[in-house]
Amino acid sequence: MKVIDVYEQYFKADCMYNTVQRNGAVVKLTATSDAGMIKYEVTVSFFPHRDDEDFGISYDACDSITIYEDKGRRSKKREQEYLPEVRSYADEIAAKLGGTIDWDSPLIEARLG
Repeated sequence: MKVIDVYEQYFKADCMYNTVQRNGAVVKLTATSDAGMIKYEVTVSFFPHRDDEDFGISYDACDSITIYEDKGRRSKKREQEYLPEVRSYADEIAAKLGGTIDWDSPLIEARLG
């Protein structure tokens, strides 16, 4: 199984989960390839981010949505089509977890893989 983070970026966020305030969120678009199948998922994980150097991810405030799964292989063209949709899927996940993502306040630059 091959897992590739196509897109990853950290943002300021607001989420109270399991009685812990979360002030950051990591948003990812991940491609998973295995045995002739490809799957793309958007994942959001809220984390405490208590100071500018606190990027310790806690995986209890995390969820994902599969946006594509079928026979095939990784496609950079398909990934370029999915990138503009990442925010809407991430907002859906964030709402489900009771949080919001501040898209205007990135904590780091986007990483593309």
